[in-house]
Amino acid sequence: MDKKKHIIVRFGLLYIVLFVIAVMVITNIFKLQVVKGAELRKQIEKQKTIRKTIPANRGNILASDGRDLACSVPSYRIFMDPNSAGLTTEIFNKNIKALARELSRFYGDKSAYSYEKAIRNARARGKRYFMINGRKISYTQLQKVKTFPIFKLGKNKGGFIEVQYDSREKPFGLLASRTIGSIYSDKSMMGGIAGLEKAYDNELKGIDGTGTITKIPGRWIVREEMPAIDGKDIITTINIELQDMTENALLRQLKKQDARYGVAILMEVQTGEIKAIANLMRAAPGVYTESYNYAIGDATEPGSTFKLASMIAALEDGVVTLNDTIDTGKGRFRYYDRIMTDSHHGGFGKLTVREVFEKSSNIGVSKIIYFNYKDDPKKYVDRIFSMGLNEPLGIDIPGEGKPVFKYPGSKYWWGTTLPWMSIGYEEQMTPLQILAFYNAIANNGVKVKPMFVKKIVDHGEVVKTFKPVVLNPSICSKSTIEKVHELLKGVVDHGTARNIRDSRYKIAGKTGTAQIAHGADGYHKGVEYQATFVGYFPADEPVYSCIVVVNSPSKGIYYGNLVAGTVFKEISDRVYAKSFDKQEIASKIEKEVSGSMPYSKGGKKEELLTVFDDIRINLKNTDIDTEWLSTKAREYDIMLRPKLIPDGLVPDVKGMGAKDAICVLENAGLKVSIRGAGRVRSQSLTPGGRFRKGQRIIITMG
Repeated sequence: MDKKKHIIVRFGLLYIVLFVIAVMVITNIFKLQVVKGAELRKQIEKQKTIRKTIPANRGNILASDGRDLACSVPSYRIFMDPNSAGLTTEIFNKNIKALARELSRFYGDKSAYSYEKAIRNARARGKRYFMINGRKISYTQLQKVKTFPIFKLGKNKGGFIEVQYDSREKPFGLLASRTIGSIYSDKSMMGGIAGLEKAYDNELKGIDGTGTITKIPGRWIVREEMPAIDGKDIITTINIELQDMTENALLRQLKKQDARYGVAILMEVQTGEIKAIANLMRAAPGVYTESYNYAIGDATEPGSTFKLASMIAALEDGVVTLNDTIDTGKGRFRYYDRIMTDSHHGGFGKLTVREVFEKSSNIGVSKIIYFNYKDDPKKYVDRIFSMGLNEPLGIDIPGEGKPVFKYPGSKYWWGTTLPWMSIGYEEQMTPLQILAFYNAIANNGVKVKPMFVKKIVDHGEVVKTFKPVVLNPSICSKSTIEKVHELLKGVVDHGTARNIRDSRYKIAGKTGTAQIAHGADGYHKGVEYQATFVGYFPADEPVYSCIVVVNSPSKGIYYGNLVAGTVFKEISDRVYAKSFDKQEIASKIEKEVSGSMPYSKGGKKEELLTVFDDIRINLKNTDIDTEWLSTKAREYDIMLRPKLIPDGLVPDVKGMGAKDAICVLENAGLKVSIRGAGRVRSQSLTPGGRFRKGQRIIITMG
């Protein structure tokens, strides 16, 4: 019995222990649910988890030499959590006045007292996300702000919060701006709007990451679930120096002629690489900007530049030889109810086919085509189509204008269509499409697609290389290519473009002067013209092709050779001197008024010395001990002079290139806007004056 009693006692004690534990559990559950429930629910409400998108950095668009044409530049706004758990009352009260003084000095917009009062009020109201100032600051400025009292304690102890904003900047301003394109300023819209930004948006934008931010009393916990994958960089075919000289040559002529807009494109013959492309439109008297890509998107009547296609058709079909004679009469000829005229008063009389082309006789070309194809106009049009002139080029940049051609038998085909079509009317092509056609002649009949991008790069590693794309391996026979090649050289040597002949190298090309139609009003609502010159050089071994279009010159001069041809000649001269005849750089191209040495922008000492040493230029004062230099060309050498960049004062960046000027000004704390291209001609803030951090400065290039 003693053993049985002992077992009963032990089980009894166990039951009592279990009963006590159960009572304790029930009691605690009651306390959690009833007594402390309200308080705990409030704590849970304070804890908040937010899904966050981690934005990827957009890739850069680079020139052919790797310099930035478009890049994402970060800026920041500063916020504060004045009720951060780590920011004790003692730390806050001890440092708030010092923080307010620093903020007042940095932003320069209000007093230290105002900053202190605003932050104290935010702390008293229990705010956890208080904006210190709405102004965006640069990365360099951010690092300085992080050293301020309280802020230097970081996020959890000092309540410091930074919010990054990315803006798309073009360090070279308007340089090739429409071809580079743009992106939506509103991030919710995402992606590129136009140009290369849109064409290569998938490569540039990268892939956003995801994460969560969990807010618990006193701090935030950030968890990254998937990191962002930054966008890739694209290396374009654009050469900054060639682009700069092309734009400036076009700009000077547009201003001189007070033209509506102008286009200039420089292309490498064998590859189709676009080395320069300029689109300038008059925004105000004497002011031109890039607002539309006419080179790619604007299909207009090509005028006399189309006579090359007509000549190829006639030679390929064997209906004429270059020595055949055409009677152009007195410069007037009637086709049905319309009279065609030649530009030469009194006419040219009898001309050989070669002379018809060189003198750009409308009547001569139209007679060749009309009287040989009037019974079968489809044969002529099909020959034109066989060269691919009726097809878009299929370039990567969106918005290419579609070529427009009439076809025999359609309701738009009239008896006068064939003769007028032969001289470049009643059809439409874009400047780039015309250039690609002429480039095919320079390339021995091989028509290549114009290229704008050479490579795609991911963190310095090439992931894709683009090769030339052949659109048509042979637009016509080799014998015809040789004949029209001689015709194009003859235009410059003996014909309408004699004004751009050069003794150093040969140019082949064709002038075009087209009257502009005004919609339903046709050619009768005012008389406006479009001047064009398109060709290639050096003619005997073509390396570059180029087209220049000047729309609506208004100074009484509108012929292709005078208005567009002179721009072509300036571009070809500079390219030739740069690429083929370096010995002439010092003696002819870009001389300073005071000397015969080559022109140079100011810049960093190390870079200038490297360049001058490479081209063997004599320098004076190379022992100057400053980072930045200005230059002065003299008769036998270039004088180097120190360019001081004083702290706290507006730097003098006149004479610098865009890259160096931006570097100096942004390091000083200024926000930079660029107008034009070239070197800095003027700046909106006076050098040596005081300025506010973050103040905007406008530099005008020229």
